[in-house]
Order: sequence, then C-alpha cells, then structure tokens
Amino acid sequence: MTLTAIAVLLVVLPITGLAVKAVFDAQAERSLDSLLTGRAQLAQQLARQNVAPGNLVRRVDADGVRVTLILRNGRQLGAPPIGPGATVRQVKATLQAGQQTKGATLLLSADTGLLADASARLRNVLLISGGLAILITALALVIGMRFALAPLDAMTGLARSIAAGRRGGRLQPSRADTELGRTATAFDEMLDALEGAEGAARRSEDRMREFVADAAHELRTPVAGLQTAAETLIQLGPEASPAQREELELLLVRESRRAGTLVSDLLELSRIDAGLQLHLAPVDLRDLAEAQAARLRLVAPDVRVEIVGSATVTADADRLTQVLTNLVDNARQAGAHALRITVAPTGVLVEDDGPGVPPPVRDRIFARLVHGPDSKGAGLGLAIARGVARAHGGDLTVTNRPDGHQGAAFHLHLPPLAPPPTPR
Repeated sequence: MTLTAIAVLLVVLPITGLAVKAVFDAQAERSLDSLLTGRAQLAQQLARQNVAPGNLVRRVDADGVRVTLILRNGRQLGAPPIGPGATVRQVKATLQAGQQTKGATLLLSADTGLLADASARLRNVLLISGGLAILITALALVIGMRFALAPLDAMTGLARSIAAGRRGGRLQPSRADTELGRTATAFDEMLDALEGAEGAARRSEDRMREFVADAAHELRTPVAGLQTAAETLIQLGPEASPAQREELELLLVRESRRAGTLVSDLLELSRIDAGLQLHLAPVDLRDLAEAQAARLRLVAPDVRVEIVGSATVTADADRLTQVLTNLVDNARQAGAHALRITVAPTGVLVEDDGPGVPPPVRDRIFARLVHGPDSKGAGLGLAIARGVARAHGGDLTVTNRPDGHQGAAFHLHLPPLAPPPTPR
C-alpha cells in the first residue's frame, strides 16, 4: 500500500507541478502585457492633458519598464531605446495629443529575463517541495500503515498459531464498526464455526469408535456360541447322541439368528444415517395397530390390547409397522400385561402397565446398543425406531402414562396428512 501511494504521488505531483508552472508562466505573461498596455494608455491620457514630455516620461516610468519618448523633432527623452530581442517585450505607441507630444513615438520595453528567472525559481521550489512531500509521505505511510494494519499482523499470527495446533485464540477487536474490525469479527466467527465443527467431528468420531467397539462386542457373543457349538459337533462326531446333536443344532440356529439380527440392525442404522429412503403414501394408522394386536394375540395370548381412535397420515407403511412392532415387543418383554394403542392424526401413543422408564434414562434408552437387563435384543430397536420417526419428520419419545397409572407411554409423533390441493 505504501508503494502504491508513493507511485500515485510520483504521477500526481509532477503533473500538478507542470500545471502550476504553466499557469504561473501564462499569468506572468498576461501581467507583463497588461503592465505595458496600461503604461501606454497612461501616456496617451497624460498627452491629452498637455503634460510636458519630461514629466510624462517620469510619470509613465515604472519598475522593470524602460520608457523612451522620441519627439517629432527627433529629440529623445528617457532611457535610450534598445532593439527587440528574445528576452525583450516591447510596446510602441504614437501619442495623439499635446502641444509638444502630439505625433511623438513612445517605446515601452520590459526585460522578460526576470520572468524566466522567476519561472526557474518556481520550478526548483516545486521540485524540492515535491521530493520532500514524497519523502515525508512515504515515512508517514510506513508508520501509519504499521499502526493501522496492526490487526492484520495479529490475524496472521493467530492463523499461524492455529495452524500449529494451538486452539482457542481470538482477535476480539475493540471496534467492530470499521473494515478491519468487521474482518476481525468475521475471522473470530469463522474460528468459532471451524472449532465447533472440529469438536463435533471428533465427538462423532468418538461415538462411532465406541459404537463399532460395542457392536464388535455384541457380535462376539453369538459368534463365540456358533464357534463353540460347531467345534463341539466336530469333536463328538458320529458318536454324539441325538439329544446332544439336537441341542447343539438349536444353539447354532439361535446364535446364528442372533448374529443375523444384529447385522441387520446395524445395516438398518447405516441406512438411517445415510438418509432413509421412504415410500410415502396415505396410511391408515388404525389398520397398522389392528395388525399389531392380531400378531400379539398369537405370540402372547395373555397380553390384552386395546385400540382407540383412527387416523390417516402420509408415511411409509412398512417403516411404521417396524416401529410399532418394536414398541409392542418392548412392552411385552418388559412384563406388560395390557397395552393401549391410541391413534390420532398427530401419531400413535403406546401405553403399557409395565415397570415404566425412569426419567434419568429416558433419553439413554434411545441410544445405540443400550438395553435393559430383561431385553433379549442388542439394544438397537429403539434407536432404529426413533431414526425412522425422525426420517418421517416426527420423533419418538417416552413419558409416564397420562392417566397416572404405572407404566410407560411411547409417543410416536408424525406430521399430519397434507390437505388436498384446492381446485381452481
């Protein structure tokens, strides 16, 4: 910026100096012409007043002007005449009045060398003052820019410290209403966003690492059971009794099914994280609830199911069936003997008479690979159910029963069915 300002001065000052010198020279020329013309007019006026020739010469005389009066009889008064030259400006006039001066010739001469000297002095002054102005301006710019752009140095130092791994530093400008202040404020906001994103990425990475470790731990159990059963079958060989073989085969089926379910749930979570593809259509929630009641009467005849209300929403029927199946099975595994499914345009409420969910763990049960002591799964069902609900634009929460009785109430919140377009 300093070099740019100096370059501008180097262009502007010479142009300004040339313009000033040109104006000065032109004004000096006009002033000299006006002086000679005025002296000639004064001489004509004095001649009309019949002023004596000698007195006329004395009164017309002025500094820098040579006056020569040549009468009709050839007599010369005043300074001897000089020939015109390059440095002489001359005005010649014939007097029109006066007894002694009528017809006399008046020569007014001025030496323009004085003007040339003044112009040369002006040029030198302009050169010296211009050089000093450039020098002073350069020094002032260097000092002024160093102070004015000090925030940029601070910004550079902060950026380098952050690049070196030192986090948390901020510029915190004292004034945010200037260009540099706004830049520093934006820089601080950018650092806040970057460090926030970095922290979120690290937390996500930690959660993913923990999730992978937990998933591997959960898979280790069924895989170990499969390995044990297979090795035992191989060791027993043909000598194994039918009861032993049947027990080991059942163990193989049970552990393989457990491992397959866990892998399927992990794949389902990965689909939810990547963005679940939903096949949206109008869905009758009461039909889904009736299907769950019919299924539950087959697998758990001792559990009573009550269905209240009806509603239609825009959703993926298969995914909502998956959520309701998880909620109903969780209630049954928790020891519930009665279920109440309330259907409304805003979603489904599943109430049970089980032990309920204490407030401190209500958010934790929706985390991945978290399950209670009576759970038979891997702790992924509620995480998948909430993921499906949120993919629909809703949510899945748990509270106490609204009627105050013991048990849990799972709220499946869903957006209502969009109204049909009004015909025009």
